[in-house]
Amino acid sequence: MAVIHILPDLLINQIAAGEVVERPASALKEMLENSVDAAAGEIAVNLLQGGIKQLRVADDGVGIVAEELPLALARHATSKIASLSDLESVRSLGFRGEALASIAAVSRLMLTSRRRGERHAWKVEAAGGEVGGLQPAALESGTVVEVQGLYFNTPARRKFLKSEATEYGHCEEMFRRIALGHPGVGFSLQHNARKVWHLPAGTMERRAAILLGDEFSAASVVLDERAGNLRLWGLASLPGFTRGGRDAQYFYVNGRFVRDKLLSHAIREAYKDILHHDRHPAFVLFLEIEPEAVDVNVHPTKIEVRFRDARALHQFIFHALNKALSVPIRTRQGAPDQSLSAAIHTGGGTSYAAPPQQVQMPLGVAERANLYETMFGRIGRPEAVLQPEQAEAEIPPLGFALGQLHGVYILAQNAKGLVIVDMHAAHERITYEKLKAALDSRSVAMQPLLIPVSFHAGALDVAIAGEHRAVLAELGFEIAALSPTTLAVRALPAVLADADPVVLARDVLKELHESGAARVLAERRNELLATLACHASVRANRKLVVPEMNALLREMEAAERADQCNHGRPTWREISMEQLDGLFMRGK
Repeated sequence: MAVIHILPDLLINQIAAGEVVERPASALKEMLENSVDAAAGEIAVNLLQGGIKQLRVADDGVGIVAEELPLALARHATSKIASLSDLESVRSLGFRGEALASIAAVSRLMLTSRRRGERHAWKVEAAGGEVGGLQPAALESGTVVEVQGLYFNTPARRKFLKSEATEYGHCEEMFRRIALGHPGVGFSLQHNARKVWHLPAGTMERRAAILLGDEFSAASVVLDERAGNLRLWGLASLPGFTRGGRDAQYFYVNGRFVRDKLLSHAIREAYKDILHHDRHPAFVLFLEIEPEAVDVNVHPTKIEVRFRDARALHQFIFHALNKALSVPIRTRQGAPDQSLSAAIHTGGGTSYAAPPQQVQMPLGVAERANLYETMFGRIGRPEAVLQPEQAEAEIPPLGFALGQLHGVYILAQNAKGLVIVDMHAAHERITYEKLKAALDSRSVAMQPLLIPVSFHAGALDVAIAGEHRAVLAELGFEIAALSPTTLAVRALPAVLADADPVVLARDVLKELHESGAARVLAERRNELLATLACHASVRANRKLVVPEMNALLREMEAAERADQCNHGRPTWREISMEQLDGLFMRGK
């Protein structure tokens, strides 16, 4: 019969190590966080064999007094909290007081430290959890933690470690997370005596450019939003820079890297209608929040958190990021990277000082009566404002239209070179944003039809049209029953006046049937508006005259999120003169 008994301390520590120290990268995380908590200005990491043979972290922080060194390797011994109130308002990265003890239980560990102001350093060694006595040591300042032979005394656990290259990859990613989260601290990394990273202390933007690449920095928007005690700041990629996975997503809560479903959902919603479904954004974002409003004592690895007011936080993050991603093209400091440089060899050295001129190419165009006003409203013909000779600074970001290509693309000339616009995708985004803005302000203009359009409908559609008349009116529709099997469209949203009334009516009735009125006006709203916008947008093979093309370009520059259509596809691309020179080997 089994007998209940108390486990020995070593076994307790080894069990804890299984939760805290999953692999060398886990141990490295705890060691780096301790250095950051110690107010280090410089942190140096040395690894051997992916951290399996050796992990060494040296910092110039405040250090540990000699008599507390053995205590630092004891379980639940910490200087960071002392009461429940401290736990409920944790400001440090570490607080459990079990990391070093867990690491020491499954490795050979040496802890050396010199407190600021002390005459010399002291060290203490541990092997498999057995802690030795204090010894004098040589160290200029700060603390050094050296871990050798991880899991040497638990061979079954050691077998679960992967190859040296794999374990190193996890260690480097952990190093990257901590370094990105604390740009004011200098970091360095060596692996097998080879220098990998040297990161001087600096700004978040510079640290992100070094670790994630200049391409990310150039294609990112800076945001800094506040609401009460909340602040969200950092870098978020524009839709032109996306990844196939989530490997470039870094989110920090009070300096702590976290992965949280609530935060991820808010970010995903902000990118929802500007990113293709199989692509992912890149970002380095920092959330500052009152420590009392977030619970970090959720998981042994401290990577998961809980928020007191999750709903309000979700809305704040969504709106802050949505606002940053909504800056129109014409108001940005620099246009986003919409070039085709990845597909075209650059080259040539010819200088082009002359500004582009508004000209008309002899490409097939034909004007449909009243199409201009139907598509873009009565805002005046653009010939009145376009000048053939303009200073480069006055040239719009998307330039001036030259003509159409196969009824699908608009070709335009800007200060840099050639701009190619997918006219359907661009007009779809413009229409979509107008619908959203109108619905948000509850001012969807309704366009009565001169002659109502009737169509055959099932009994359910007839019932839905009658039951949700107010919702339909809010969306800009008037749909009435003519008979038990016939509906008539009497009015449409003015923005959609050029679309097929029957197709639009069927779409909105289908959405009301499947989702209900509440969801249509809430979480399903954008999906419905995107569908309606698609039906109302300029179709392929529709011929436009140059003024209409220019009107579309100007609308794109003023619209929010105009770089992508509602499905995440790009609406325009740019080919610079240098890239064109490369194609034709000019200057070579």
